[in-house]
Amino acid sequence: MQTHMNGKICIVTGANSGIGKVAARELAKMGATVVLICRSRDKGEAAQQEIKTASGNNAVDLLLADLSSQQSIRQLVEQFKKRYTQLHVVLNNAGAMFPSRRESVDGIEMSLAVNHIAPFLFTNLLLDTLQASGPARIVNVNSGAHFSGKINFDDLQSQKKYGGLDLQAYSQSKLANLLVTYELARRLKDTSVTVNALHPGFVATNISQNAAPGPLKPFMSVVGRFMGINVEAGAKTSIYLASSPEIEGVSGKYFVKCVPVTSSKLSYDEALQKRTWEVSEELTKTAIHS
Repeated sequence: MQTHMNGKICIVTGANSGIGKVAARELAKMGATVVLICRSRDKGEAAQQEIKTASGNNAVDLLLADLSSQQSIRQLVEQFKKRYTQLHVVLNNAGAMFPSRRESVDGIEMSLAVNHIAPFLFTNLLLDTLQASGPARIVNVNSGAHFSGKINFDDLQSQKKYGGLDLQAYSQSKLANLLVTYELARRLKDTSVTVNALHPGFVATNISQNAAPGPLKPFMSVVGRFMGINVEAGAKTSIYLASSPEIEGVSGKYFVKCVPVTSSKLSYDEALQKRTWEVSEELTKTAIHS
């Protein structure tokens, strides 16, 4: 077992399947204490045991939360802080796509709630612990879909039009996530906390299959199987950003295949970054680190 992550405490959201589970397993193999964030107790406990066995590391914890609920996120952070006084890596991996418009318990369109608001609120609530533990890293799993995204402030909740399988709401949520990643990197410039985003590639997980309407599910399953990369390959950049000594101090970058690349032109608009941050604060009723 590698040991260079010994003493490091890492959080991985959406850790019971896909690239989240692979990333959690590999961080555990490096000696880290890994805290899995899962919605389902059964699936979470199964992943926890699997990761312990595969890594030979028993320091694999499990906390439960529904990341579409802001109250659940706040309770999650309280639970974490009762158990741990340090935090070195937050891997915001959880994400979702929805074939039809749904709202979270907070009245927020679900793509926006899960893919953007959840990591925004979760990360901000943990910033004090991250800064006290530095050097520390925030890693946001984004998507190439952000290139087609636009922030429609006049219809942020997609009430007038919902794109569904054309990825409109999903792309907007991923662009919002990237905009605040860059904004946070600027705000953390003189601290020991870095924040980066990544595109894992088109990974053969169940996210797109679950998003497809019933008749299209078999088709999306086939597309994922034959065109998508496997989860082991898809997790590599997440693992790299969470653990590699090579990128110590690197912040505010967008990575593909472990290499920093240029993201969409819109994502670098500083005025848009600030406005998206401010709207996100309003939606979460919080003004942390502003």
